[in-house]
Amino acid sequence: MEYEPKRRSVKKHPVPDWYHDAKFGIFIHWSLSSVPAYAPRDRGDIIEILEKEGATALMANQPYAEWYLNSLRIEGSPVQRYHFEKYGRGYPYFDFAREFNDSLGEWDPSDWADLFKGVGARYVVLVTKHHDGFLLWPSERPNPRRPEYHSTRDVVGELTNAVNERGMRMGFYYSSALDWSFTVEPIRDFADLLVNGPADRGYAEYAEGHWRELIDRYEPSVLWSDIGYPPGSDLNALFAYFYNRFPDGVVDDRWAVTPNFARWFIKSWIGRHLANRIGRRMFISGKTTPVMTHCDYVTPEYASFNEIREKKWECVRGVGKSFGYNREEVPEDYITVPELVRLLVDIVSKNGNLLLNVGPMLGGTIPEIQRERLLGLGAWLDVNGDAIFETRPWLKAEGGTREGIGVRFTGKDGSLYVILLGTPEGGAVTVRSLEAAPGSSVRLLGHAGELSWEQDGHDLRILLPGPLPESPAHAFVLTPQPSV
Repeated sequence: MEYEPKRRSVKKHPVPDWYHDAKFGIFIHWSLSSVPAYAPRDRGDIIEILEKEGATALMANQPYAEWYLNSLRIEGSPVQRYHFEKYGRGYPYFDFAREFNDSLGEWDPSDWADLFKGVGARYVVLVTKHHDGFLLWPSERPNPRRPEYHSTRDVVGELTNAVNERGMRMGFYYSSALDWSFTVEPIRDFADLLVNGPADRGYAEYAEGHWRELIDRYEPSVLWSDIGYPPGSDLNALFAYFYNRFPDGVVDDRWAVTPNFARWFIKSWIGRHLANRIGRRMFISGKTTPVMTHCDYVTPEYASFNEIREKKWECVRGVGKSFGYNREEVPEDYITVPELVRLLVDIVSKNGNLLLNVGPMLGGTIPEIQRERLLGLGAWLDVNGDAIFETRPWLKAEGGTREGIGVRFTGKDGSLYVILLGTPEGGAVTVRSLEAAPGSSVRLLGHAGELSWEQDGHDLRILLPGPLPESPAHAFVLTPQPSV
């Protein structure tokens, strides 16, 4: 269909099958922050700090290294102290562009793409411009305040080619509402977050021009905005333009516009109080933005849901506590392979995708600990990917065994995948409240042949082929799929 630049038209856009099927994508945060590569790590992750200490403490002690410039602007922050000690008080963040560009000769986009393909990712989302305003492509619309403020290699184009050549989809993140190369005041809380971005028409045209340029030049499958969108913009026109060119494209939920009259209210005492109270509650619950515009899916950050969601969703998180590379992080800050496997299984059982972020170092090397986590997940998917890819949620997402192991369910092609979140001991495992039809077959992914089973009341008892190897999760295939 031909989409019109109206909300009632673009909201008819269906979520394409490829995105439902994909389940697992790679996010990449690579900006000038990879030069200092510093954020404090001792206060916990973003949710922990917010719950325990509030928004002001979160911004001053931001664990996201890609927020380095904002943290630098907060008086007395750990980042400011670090920066003054290492680089001096007079060294501007924007000068990191020289070192970043000097290191680009080391970057190999094929290495990234081979890794992502090898671990089972179906799509890749690259940060083309983060909040610091640095562009990772040579735009025809340069920064009016810093014309050379972009990468000297076409990172966007080179990576897009490498990703597409390996059969994966490419998507682009772009910081639409925030651009710290246009502003000087820091974000100190959620109220600031809503009003910090440029509000003039010139910046709105700048951001929209970049989006259209990215669409036309690189033909993405995903548009991933963040924090919001500048006021005075026609978002529905942008969405219609994208969908008419690429009907199977998708857009995320972070496009909310804060109008100028609302900005005035938020800057008042009561407005700030309400914005901070509501923002804290929403973020902890997984709602990173009020969904006031059209979107194909929602994006809880470092958060998940407890039930199957009808609306498609995507959990976005880093391998560690930060999205951008943070040299301060230690192994304990990173999600383990077993945790990562079980997280993916849980998300998929509830109609979600996992967009897992890597933060490359200066020069483009993906840290070894991040690669190790990806490879561990990929090894599990090599055996159990059939229980993940192309599946859909079943009648329920969660269950358990008599032996105390958690269970998640997915379905595909008339079969039910029963995924144990652990390794059973003994010669059998009994799944509670699961009834198989007479004559059903039960298989274990990674094991040849059918398994014996019996119905024990309302529970399904499966005889194991022997001691199972230790694994974060084991996937059984029950055919046909039970109807209740």
